[in-house]
Amino acid sequence: MSETITGSDQREVIIIGIGEWSTGDTVMTSIGLGSCIGLVIHDETRHIGGLAHVMLPKSSGKPNERAGKYADTAVEVLIKELTQKGSKLINMKAKLAGGASMFQNFSGNLNIGERNAEALKAILKELSIPIVREDLGGTIGRTVTYYPKENGRLVIRQADGTTREI
Repeated sequence: MSETITGSDQREVIIIGIGEWSTGDTVMTSIGLGSCIGLVIHDETRHIGGLAHVMLPKSSGKPNERAGKYADTAVEVLIKELTQKGSKLINMKAKLAGGASMFQNFSGNLNIGERNAEALKAILKELSIPIVREDLGGTIGRTVTYYPKENGRLVIRQADGTTREI
């Protein structure tokens, strides 16, 4: 399950590991997104949201799979929890970051990052949740930090040291 730490600015930060997710208004971070995608669903009216560390495009449907690990189940679990906290689907917006080609030199390129992005985009479109910003692809891993109380600000720090906000 996700871990909570206190950051250098004395704010609580929830660390979201591979296949994990969290919802609420606490700052959330996911470290080391390579081909994985940090999926944020944000409710701008309630200033809450969720972050999932999505590893693969589709679950097998077997019981006891980690919901945050797969695109299809991650979207479902974030929406379910946000709705339970009072959010309405019409107020939800998405941001995506990650999906790098980490194995491009590997024979038979798997394109996992690209497949993750395609799966999430299709699911979000089907649910009429607009993707308002994205930072996808490339060959460099990322760490994302999501600030629900700050209008859903998403800070992306790449492995090469560059930082940007979407």
